[in-house]
Amino acid sequence: MANELDELTGPVNEAGRDINVIDKQLPIKVGWGSKFFEIFLCLFIIPIPFILLARVNAGKRLSQLQQKLQQAASQIDNYMEQRVVILQNAAKLVEKGIDLDKSTFTEIARLRAGGADNFTEANKALETVGNKINVAMENYPDLRAHQELADAMQQNSYTQREITAAREHYNDVVAEWNKTVYEWPYPMIIAAKRGYTTRIPFSVSKEVKQQARGVFF
Repeated sequence: MANELDELTGPVNEAGRDINVIDKQLPIKVGWGSKFFEIFLCLFIIPIPFILLARVNAGKRLSQLQQKLQQAASQIDNYMEQRVVILQNAAKLVEKGIDLDKSTFTEIARLRAGGADNFTEANKALETVGNKINVAMENYPDLRAHQELADAMQQNSYTQREITAAREHYNDVVAEWNKTVYEWPYPMIIAAKRGYTTRIPFSVSKEVKQQARGVFF
């Protein structure tokens, strides 16, 4: 029998295919079969107290996962706040050497005040601020010799890696949630009863994707 997916004979999409995160929450639903299953268990197999315990444990597991999601999201916020402070300090150091674009400070102040609506917007704004500082350092070589500024930009790079790791952790928890709400019978039954939906993992903006395809060197 031939391979169902044969990399030698195709078909092959020569143009390639980009990957996007589908921005859609799927409601969890169960049919009459799940209700029938519970009734059948109660009548012929498992005593009602054990079934109630299973439902309670499933509900507790879903509630704990929600808290885990909150914690993972908060961790991203913490690292992004750190990066705002680092870039703010770096911008002040640059300003001592040159007349830095005042919009940089306006953007930093907006981020510190929580002006961004979501992770993607906040990250885009942080990248803009970081790029302005990097451009200033390239245009003014003397700035690169400033040890405090070099340290700040190194901290910025480290914090960005921490943000990336925190996002991966967040996506792992989202994947765990999305898997759990489809576990039949009790997690899925409880999720449907409570009106839960799947969760959407982190995604980047179209602009960031376009920049990632650019030539930097």
